[in-house]
Amino acid sequence: MPSKENRRIKDVGTLKALAHPLRANLYRALSLARIATASQLAEQVDEAVSLVSYHLRKLAEHGLIEEAEPQRADGRERWWQPASDGISIRDADFGDAPEKAAAHTAAARLFHEQRADLYRRYLDERVTWSAEWKSAAQDSESWLRLTSAELSALSEELLAVVKRYDELGRAAEAAGDTEGRENVALHLYGFPFRV
Repeated sequence: MPSKENRRIKDVGTLKALAHPLRANLYRALSLARIATASQLAEQVDEAVSLVSYHLRKLAEHGLIEEAEPQRADGRERWWQPASDGISIRDADFGDAPEKAAAHTAAARLFHEQRADLYRRYLDERVTWSAEWKSAAQDSESWLRLTSAELSALSEELLAVVKRYDELGRAAEAAGDTEGRENVALHLYGFPFRV
């Protein structure tokens, strides 16, 4: 059974396992589905089932995903689920050695590019969404003058709000309220910069 807590990745091996483009996409797809087979995920990422199975096993070796209870009586398919409700990767865990810092930077760049690709796809497909969804979708940029402590507090508050809405949506869906629900990506970045 998946842990209800976020897993904090602290080692380079696990970070590198996740920072593979296909594995990152598989982890994201499995996190959305909550439980799936390699065949189901292969359709989503448009890759061969054998390749997807290999990468799922690599994610499992690092404790990022785990086998789930079979969902069908025949038991021929292997089912997978995330091992936790999410993951977190902190700069503080990778700053003590240049090779660890480089791995963290490379992973962060990959994740950012994948998020940007997802948003670009939304922009290209925006005309196909209903007026309600186009109105609800937001893209904003804020310029703040904060201390590092204030940015930390702001981040914690925003993540708490996101978690509350995630739990609300999952509970409603579990109760059968699926009408009008879609997958929603929310990307938050808060970082210092100098002009």
